[in-house]
Amino acid sequence: MDGEADCVVISPNETYHGRQDFDFLSGVSAQTAGSKALCMHLVTIPPHGRAKPHFHERHEMAIYILSGEARMWYGEGLRRHLTVRAGEFLYIPANMPHLPYNASETAPCIGVVARTDPNEQESVTLVDTPDPAATAGA
Repeated sequence: MDGEADCVVISPNETYHGRQDFDFLSGVSAQTAGSKALCMHLVTIPPHGRAKPHFHERHEMAIYILSGEARMWYGEGLRRHLTVRAGEFLYIPANMPHLPYNASETAPCIGVVARTDPNEQESVTLVDTPDPAATAGA
């Protein structure tokens, strides 16, 4: 199979700190598997953890919540809000500003994150938008 793509098993043993201010357990990406069009990692949002407001330029996301509950401010000015619980999927369109967080005082939220960007951090763009928690009490 000279020069052809191959199947790759990844033992997730490396973590990295993303621009969005969360820690991720590395999974499938261009760097780990030679992926051309997707990445998939595990994210743990600790109790009271909050991301920085951001979006993923030109790339869609899908998240499956394994345990816990995440909340998210999203859209223009981060004016919209949703909750996603264990056993639920969340779809985030490309270029959608969002700020996920964990409101729990005790339980982490763990999710599988998949993106159409094989280079997980390259499309992350931070947004200069005030955190809605300052005015909404989230």
